[in-house]
Amino acid sequence: HVLTVDANFDPNLGMMAGITPLNPMMPGLGMVPAPLSQDVPLVKEIIHCKSCTLFPPNPNLPPPATRDRPPGCKTVFVGGLPENATEQLIMEVFGQCGDITAIRKSKKNFCHIRFAEEFTVDKALFLSGYRVRLGSSTDKKDTGRLHVDFAQARDDLYEWECRQRMLAREERHRRKMEEDRLRPPSPPPIVHYSEHECSQLGDKIKDDGKFPEAVRVLLTWLERGEVNRRNANNFYSMIQSSNGHIRRLTGEKSQHEKEMEEAKDKFKTALSGIVVQFEQIVSVFQAASKQKAWDHFSKAQRKNLDMWRKQAEEIRNMHNEQLMGIRREEEMEMSDDDMEDAPDSKDSEDSGVSQAEALKEENDSLRCQLDAYRNEVELLKQEQGKNQPIRSEEDNTHSQQLSFLQQALQGMQKQLLKMREELKLREAELEKSLEDKQQLKNQVLNLKEGLQNLQNTHAIQVRIISTFLHVHPFGASIEYICSYLQRLDTKINPGEVEALLSRLPCTFRQELTGVGASLEKRWNFCGFQGIKST
Repeated sequence: HVLTVDANFDPNLGMMAGITPLNPMMPGLGMVPAPLSQDVPLVKEIIHCKSCTLFPPNPNLPPPATRDRPPGCKTVFVGGLPENATEQLIMEVFGQCGDITAIRKSKKNFCHIRFAEEFTVDKALFLSGYRVRLGSSTDKKDTGRLHVDFAQARDDLYEWECRQRMLAREERHRRKMEEDRLRPPSPPPIVHYSEHECSQLGDKIKDDGKFPEAVRVLLTWLERGEVNRRNANNFYSMIQSSNGHIRRLTGEKSQHEKEMEEAKDKFKTALSGIVVQFEQIVSVFQAASKQKAWDHFSKAQRKNLDMWRKQAEEIRNMHNEQLMGIRREEEMEMSDDDMEDAPDSKDSEDSGVSQAEALKEENDSLRCQLDAYRNEVELLKQEQGKNQPIRSEEDNTHSQQLSFLQQALQGMQKQLLKMREELKLREAELEKSLEDKQQLKNQVLNLKEGLQNLQNTHAIQVRIISTFLHVHPFGASIEYICSYLQRLDTKINPGEVEALLSRLPCTFRQELTGVGASLEKRWNFCGFQGIKST
């Protein structure tokens, strides 16, 4: 692109009349339009100003070097000015690039120019390399070669940092608004206790649908310490209403348990049907493996049939084990229920003995079943050995029955080992309970002996005290009585003696004698007064 500037350029009127002003130095316009391609060079033309002329540099010379652009740069360094250049000349040349806010001119031939906008700096750099001539003078002081470069200024950096902080604040605000918009709403705060709120909460607690929220509010009130003597009855009624939901929750639990049991039964029924179909599929493979059908298949087909048969048998066995496990769990649950439903005996020893006997009987029955399975397996083996040369088609069915019996035998053996371990545990518990019972009997005997000794001691003490007080018709103090008894037994305590006398009001009576400081408590023997009165 080639820039052309009219020779009669008037900065006040633009270009000549009738021509639209398209001066590239005007503010808001780019200095030079971007070239169509990198191969087309940028050609600089002569620029005529009012009091000077700008001659372009040699296009063969490399472009002038510049420093790195500081952030937010609005200030440029201009060197190579003519010695006779003034601020008015600088304003005339660089004012066409954009609005100038400040010019700092040195006494030498350079200055700093600060523009109002950052993009104006690029227009000013376009003038770097131009040769300036004032008017038509050829004096050395009236000519110079411009060098325009980026300049570092504290004001530019401060404004750039302020703008960056403002952008960061706007970004944080935008992110916060976005997070607040996406954040789920906070739960409403729980109100404090009042009579109105209490009446509403009591109705919500009785409602099954609003019960969880109402209980949370009640719990918060209790933890806050809202309970006092005036509203204790209200809190008691709300707690009582909460307790009333236990029956409903228990019913719901039983309903869910019933549904779970029905689902288990449905699953067991479906699994039984699946196992039956697996048995049919395995029977199909076994029938296809017999000689009269097997010979008609090709080698590849036989290989696939063998692989399919093995896979079907593995899956069939896995489902059989799962079904047997479900049935064993049901049997164990039924046995546990029977044990729980059995009435508890008063004596732990009798219950332990009965459980041990039941385990022994079950152990014996399992042994009998195990022997029966073993005999049946041996008979099947013998029949298979006898009928093998005669009936070769029944080999597969016999082997299938034999595998079933072996699986059942293994299951019975495992169950037998488990029952033996349970029997050992019950016997150990029974021995421990017998030892505990013997220890309890010994403790009871010791307590009885101690009680008998205590009763004998008390009876002797009552007789001695009665005799002592009988010869003291005006009574005696507790210290006097204890001093007499301690001659016989030094371990006697006045408190125990006084408690013993207080327990026998028909035999001993306490009286107050004296006046003022001489007031004294005395015990009298009154055992014969009832006989005299009658």
